[in-house]
Amino acid sequence: MKTEIKQRIIPHMLGLSLTFSAAVSAFAQQQKLGISGKITTLGGNAVPYASISFTHKNQPVLSDGSIADHDGNYVLHLSPGTYSLQVEAPGFKTLHIEKTIHTAGALDDIQIQSLTQEGENKKIQHIEGVTITATSTSPYKVALDKKTYDPSADLISAGGTLQDILGNVPSVSVDTDGSISMRGNSNIKFLINGKPSSLLGGDDNESALQSIPADQIEKIEVITNPSSKFEASGTSGILNIILKKNKKSGFSGNVTGSLGYRPKTALSTNLSWKKDNWTWFLNGGGGYTEHKGQNNSEITYKNKPAPLTSSETDVLIHQKQTGENIIYKDKYNLSTGFTYDISSNTSFNISGMLRSFEGDKKQSFNTYNDFSSFTGYKHTLNHRWSEGKSNNLALQGDLGLEHRFNNKGHSLSLSLSLQQYRNDESATIEEITELRSLEKENTDRKSVEKSFIAKADYELPIGEQSKLEAGYRLDSNHSENNSKVIASIPNPLILNYNNTADYQEVFNAFYIQFKSTLGALNYQLGLRDEVSNITINYSNLAAQTIDKTKNYNNLFPSIFLSYNFSKAHQLLINYSRRIDRPISFFLLPFPNYSNNQNIFEGNIDINPSYADFYELGYNLQRKKININPTLYYRHGTDDTKILVYRPDERESVFYTKPINLGTSDRYGLDINFTYDPFPWLKLMGSLDLFGYITTGRADYKTLDKEGQPKMESMNFKGNGFSSSTRLNTTFKIDKSFSLQLQGHYKGSQHTANQKKADMYTLNIGISKSLWKGDGTLSFNIRDVFNTRRMETFNFNDDYIQHNSMQWQPRQFLISLSYQFKQGEKIENSQRKKDNNNPDNKSEDSYEIS
Repeated sequence: MKTEIKQRIIPHMLGLSLTFSAAVSAFAQQQKLGISGKITTLGGNAVPYASISFTHKNQPVLSDGSIADHDGNYVLHLSPGTYSLQVEAPGFKTLHIEKTIHTAGALDDIQIQSLTQEGENKKIQHIEGVTITATSTSPYKVALDKKTYDPSADLISAGGTLQDILGNVPSVSVDTDGSISMRGNSNIKFLINGKPSSLLGGDDNESALQSIPADQIEKIEVITNPSSKFEASGTSGILNIILKKNKKSGFSGNVTGSLGYRPKTALSTNLSWKKDNWTWFLNGGGGYTEHKGQNNSEITYKNKPAPLTSSETDVLIHQKQTGENIIYKDKYNLSTGFTYDISSNTSFNISGMLRSFEGDKKQSFNTYNDFSSFTGYKHTLNHRWSEGKSNNLALQGDLGLEHRFNNKGHSLSLSLSLQQYRNDESATIEEITELRSLEKENTDRKSVEKSFIAKADYELPIGEQSKLEAGYRLDSNHSENNSKVIASIPNPLILNYNNTADYQEVFNAFYIQFKSTLGALNYQLGLRDEVSNITINYSNLAAQTIDKTKNYNNLFPSIFLSYNFSKAHQLLINYSRRIDRPISFFLLPFPNYSNNQNIFEGNIDINPSYADFYELGYNLQRKKININPTLYYRHGTDDTKILVYRPDERESVFYTKPINLGTSDRYGLDINFTYDPFPWLKLMGSLDLFGYITTGRADYKTLDKEGQPKMESMNFKGNGFSSSTRLNTTFKIDKSFSLQLQGHYKGSQHTANQKKADMYTLNIGISKSLWKGDGTLSFNIRDVFNTRRMETFNFNDDYIQHNSMQWQPRQFLISLSYQFKQGEKIENSQRKKDNNNPDNKSEDSYEIS
């Protein structure tokens, strides 16, 4: 969050009270100068919430200090003179330099070094003549409204994708089918560089997450309880993916190649060039992957008496299905852009992104049916197989303008984004049974989504401790869908799947936030108003036509409080209200056809669900340990639930339909920590202990075995308690060789109609530094014991169903990365010139500590 959190350093009481009073009097007579600056890494990236102190060399009472905001910026008012500067931040080496303040204005950026850059702890390094002493490193950092994860030390995900990294992020889980959830809720809003992106758009979100290479990701911001500045969509929270944009002078970058099994190849690069006012970047990559999974199910039907006469229909009493699917994917992504500094206070940026992947999918299912008949038991075998192709292309273009009116945080930011996502899918489905001849179905589905997003954000400092923020956002999204299904055997359902749909949604959002500091207390109050308009036009060959318009106007307040007992102890309390808007796939009737046994039925009448979030957190930061426990509670209304039912009990056809029903409550304790007990051992772990309560009972119409209509129901009421834990252990064998172990356990969960079994997995990663640190060789094994499977049991009045699914078996991956450091050489050469220039030495001098 862009915020200023200032802390006054208590003046040192030196000498007698008379001396102190005289110093204060002298201080009062001094004219203070407004100065500002920025704290960055050696690569030019902002270091948020770093602590900076200015200690006056001759009069300590004139000393002052501050904590940088989210963008590394700080503002102070100091008397002229020479100061000793100290800069501290978790995961960075403490910096000591000396600076002389002559005039008001912006100081040069202060660069501090990450501990991971040199790979050695407690070792003295000399940068620009400055001696830097190490502190502990932390890949996980906590701020007022977000938590940040740095994947640079993640050996398990080396050579992998964004999806692999998310599996290691605290408070985030990746299920065996590739779906992502936060604290058990999968309704997550994904952002890239703070904005919605077509790179993560479309129905196949899992494939999108796999298309972004891990080495292109700088950090991930986990926002479990977003403020009013963010869009209100996403009842689970926001994951903001920050891509790398190197800011070194000259040319810099890296290239990474990977090879794995099941067959996987990947090649990616990150390049940047900076000269004068221009900064250019290019991130690109591509590769081939192969997934092989299994999906087995078994259904036992209850209360089905055997036929008493030969004229009665045989009754299905048991069904077992074994399935296997193989997916082959070619994927590519490219992002490029530049930033031009029009002046020291104004910059313009333009960027473009592209993502493409093509896939071939093969599935085979064997279904074994047991029937009860008048003469005894009968057995049949069905075999179904399908071959499909998919092709999608995502494009995005962005424009941005940022202007600082002064160096005190008064700023205006404008941005425009044009996005398009195109998806084409086709499949041939063939099924043969003992009771009927070969049945063949051909499906073809095309969709195009276009989005326009405009944003304006304004920040106005009020005094030295407060800031007012306001903004506007316009989202216009338009989706066109065309679906065709041709069947060799007449099926009345097929007419529903031959349809066209036009879906359009427009959101207008306004927000205002006020943030301030009262001593050790920091607070932020916000309110967001979102006006939504949705239009749906749908028609199919079954003569069904729908023209529907929906309008919503909702207010979303947020409150954030933090109290700093000291630099190492912080208490955080926050509240926000969120909305879960149904995706177009849920709203459109019969949006996609997979087979004639499992029918997904959209619900045009489904409405948004809402949730209130409460959090109470504590943050402890020490030299070797960081601990962040958080108590949380989420209350959801008009909850979106998935109804699975049989409209005809004489058939084994299951319908799936989203509905609004009842409430959903989730409460728990989420603990995240990092601990470096020894220079050669680092631990990072998370523990989520949570309870859940769901309510609701859905009634639906069905036909009994005699074909007579009746009412049935599914009970969603349930409660329970479960847990999820993850532990990363990194061993530093020597200066260039590291070993990492990651264990993950996910506890079982129960509701009235479903039980999810527990699951555990173990991953191993190894990293070796090569070529004086310019190269890195990595090897990892994911799911060492091949235990990453999802098992569920579904219960209803007339059946019990057991499902077992493994999305991907054990994987091996080896990758090699090489870094280009021409940018560093240019910067170091420039520094040498500056140090040899007598005119430059009068401005800054450095002190060895």
